[in-house]
Amino acid sequence: MTLQEFTNQPLFGITLTVIAYAVALLLQKRWKALHPLLICSVLIIVVLMLMRVPYDTYKKGGDYIVFLLGPATVALGVPLYKNAQRIRESLLPIAAGITVGAISALLLTAALVWCLGGSRELIVTMMPKSVTSPIALEISRQAGGIPELTAVLTVLTGLIGSMFGPGLLRLAGVREDIPLGTAIGTASHGIGTAKIIRDSELAGSVSGFAMGVTAILTSVLFIPLYYWLH
Repeated sequence: MTLQEFTNQPLFGITLTVIAYAVALLLQKRWKALHPLLICSVLIIVVLMLMRVPYDTYKKGGDYIVFLLGPATVALGVPLYKNAQRIRESLLPIAAGITVGAISALLLTAALVWCLGGSRELIVTMMPKSVTSPIALEISRQAGGIPELTAVLTVLTGLIGSMFGPGLLRLAGVREDIPLGTAIGTASHGIGTAKIIRDSELAGSVSGFAMGVTAILTSVLFIPLYYWLH
């Protein structure tokens, strides 16, 4: 099998992704400040550029990795179940934080793009960037946005939130697990949740809960906003 034939196989995308992430984890052990997902993404981009492999070719295998987002998200239900009582006790403030965060993310994004002269297509493309990727992509697709761009913006939102969110929140005086988890889950979906659950299972549980509720709430809120944009 030639190199070109190998790169055209789904196995290429899967292998490249797994190796890039393994290397990213090794680098993160040496330099704690590095974010493994960011390093993994950069490594994949560099390899594809050097080998002149089109993204669509890589995507044949990458889609298998994307499929695992579903089971990975469902797996967040385990720590959520373990901390369900703590979440129930603080349900009202958590729900209030999620609602304000979801509405703010939608309206502020739309206002910013509109003020900068962006088109309606770009507005609906960017608005769902704070929810988990599968739902953000479907919202963008159904609303007439650009799903590919939504995917990029969603990943970037999660990356930035996971890298700087916890530090900025603690700097602002938000140090308790429940408000910290609420903020990260609402704004940075699964990537932020994966980061914060490594520091605190309770914060990760709340973040997973916030991520799920934000996805549902955003989907519902998007309906009147979609017709208003029309």
